[in-house]
Amino acid sequence: MFILTRDDGYLISTDPERLDLDRVHRWLSTDAYWAVGRDRATVARAFAGSIGFGVYRPGDGRQVAVARAVTDHATFAWLCDVYVDRSERGRGLGSWLAGAVRDHLAEIGVRRILLCTNDAHGVYAKVGFAPLEQPERWMQLDQRVNPVTSKEQQPDTPLTVEA
Repeated sequence: MFILTRDDGYLISTDPERLDLDRVHRWLSTDAYWAVGRDRATVARAFAGSIGFGVYRPGDGRQVAVARAVTDHATFAWLCDVYVDRSERGRGLGSWLAGAVRDHLAEIGVRRILLCTNDAHGVYAKVGFAPLEQPERWMQLDQRVNPVTSKEQQPDTPLTVEA
């Protein structure tokens, strides 16, 4: 289990028992453009098959952010479902969380991490993420009914291959 504490008391943990999946589901299904409408069961299955990272507030320990890494634990990971509660934004938690995910994955040997974002490039650039080189080499199979192609919110479906 991975645990990291910031000087101001915020804590990141990969303890799956500590994740508040009801809160995570509410965030993703109502306020995350890539997951609007995602049902609770899908959120639970997604986190069960991934490494979940929760960020917890000092004092009361309430979960205030989340990220998920889909990985083979050896060579590759997909960073997704990164969300910071609106009331906690502006404190650098998103970049701190992305950096912690990067570092934890590096510790277990993962050397390639991909992510997809419409609007948070600066958050991830702060911890070393950059646009794909040679994007023409990359391919995808996207079987979603309503793929997310812009910042507009579109519902997710059970056929989702992107998180």
